[in-house]
Amino acid sequence: MSGPSFGARLADAMDRLGPLCVGVDPHPSLLAAWGLGDDADGLRTFSLTVVEALAGRVAAIKPQSAFFERHGSAGVAVLEEVLAAVRSAAGGTQVICDAKRGDIGSTMAGYADAYLRDGAPLACDALTVSPYLGVGSLAPAVETAAATGRGLFVLALTSNPEGAEVQHARSPSGRPVAAVVAAAAAALNGAALGDGPGLGSVGLVVGATVAKEAQDLGIDLAAVRGPLLAPGVGAQGAGGLELAAFGAARRSVLASTSRAVLGAGPDREALRAAAAEAAAEATAALR
Repeated sequence: MSGPSFGARLADAMDRLGPLCVGVDPHPSLLAAWGLGDDADGLRTFSLTVVEALAGRVAAIKPQSAFFERHGSAGVAVLEEVLAAVRSAAGGTQVICDAKRGDIGSTMAGYADAYLRDGAPLACDALTVSPYLGVGSLAPAVETAAATGRGLFVLALTSNPEGAEVQHARSPSGRPVAAVVAAAAAALNGAALGDGPGLGSVGLVVGATVAKEAQDLGIDLAAVRGPLLAPGVGAQGAGGLELAAFGAARRSVLASTSRAVLGAGPDREALRAAAAEAAAEATAALR
């Protein structure tokens, strides 16, 4: 992939279209609500309808890999279609594959090859990854993403209650594990950006409902200099007040919602209206 880095592409899309990411999360209940079967055909109709309605209108679209994988090889084939459809759409919408991959050595290299290599069937603009085998275990993904102009979103502070057991725990250096993850992302972005402006391509996942925990743990999210993917907006309870907790890092936040927008389907105009409303609310809170 030639041209601007993922961070630059995402920053441009957020400035033009608003700081909103819409998840493509085809829960069985959503498929049923749309009058679709819980099978690969229903999955395809659901997902491509969302892409057709929203590509070029929101900063990012984020398919959740699990809901495709549950349909086996046919579902993964649909995921390939969805990723390709967003990549080829006009308007600059970025596609983030929410797969949360994390492993060591050649296995992590295999994941990097699957999602971050030019020409890979599952190639995306950015991939969510888990650092909990050690941040250094992500090196193959970091290197491949940097070489191809793609990005990563590294899990840092998640909203599930059990996440704190690991993320708030103290590392051997005495720092919270989430702070170690944030510092590693900051170092990678600093190496890429130098003293110049811009948004780096190594972002963090920080739940919109737990942003205040970053302050409590002594994490300076603005110092990361990368995008902050903030799931939990809308149906999960986060709104403008929670987003405001990102403080000085607010302009780097990509607010993520799914059911609040997807529930408006299958009508394309209704999906667009719901996404426009969510983008306006995110812009008001973050910009």
